[in-house]
Amino acid sequence: MFAATAMHRESTEAQPKSLFRHLLLPIDGSDLSLRAFSMGLELAKTFDAKVLALHVVPPFNSFAYMTELLAATELSFSQQAVQTASRYLDEAKALAKAAQVPCECHYAFGERPHQAILDAVNEHHCDLIVMATHGWHGLNRLMLGSETQKVLLQSKIPVLVCR
Repeated sequence: MFAATAMHRESTEAQPKSLFRHLLLPIDGSDLSLRAFSMGLELAKTFDAKVLALHVVPPFNSFAYMTELLAATELSFSQQAVQTASRYLDEAKALAKAAQVPCECHYAFGERPHQAILDAVNEHHCDLIVMATHGWHGLNRLMLGSETQKVLLQSKIPVLVCR
């Protein structure tokens, strides 16, 4: 009996539990968020983890998503926003496939992107967030504020912030 217990203990010790198993990688289409996404993929590959790519689309009543969408009607805004999200997520999926990292992609509508990120962490049981220091520049960035800062303050899991 003792020998069987010792063998079982050795086999479980030979396969250490990975530090991170499911990474959340928010993307907004900016170069910086795609750079953070690539870094997240490298980490996922190192830890043999899977990733969740998430793009958060503010609803129409939110002032600044992308300046070219401001003149759109609510219906065309929603349609164009979903197309934009799909384009970003398709790029993320292609990068993950090239890196040979399992990737699930989602977009969500939400007035507060940081809250959508934190909700996705809970819903998908993620154990690390890898995100950029900031997203879009100019007016869009000023209007959105620092979503990264809000995630850092409210997250219950580790957050890796990339420049």
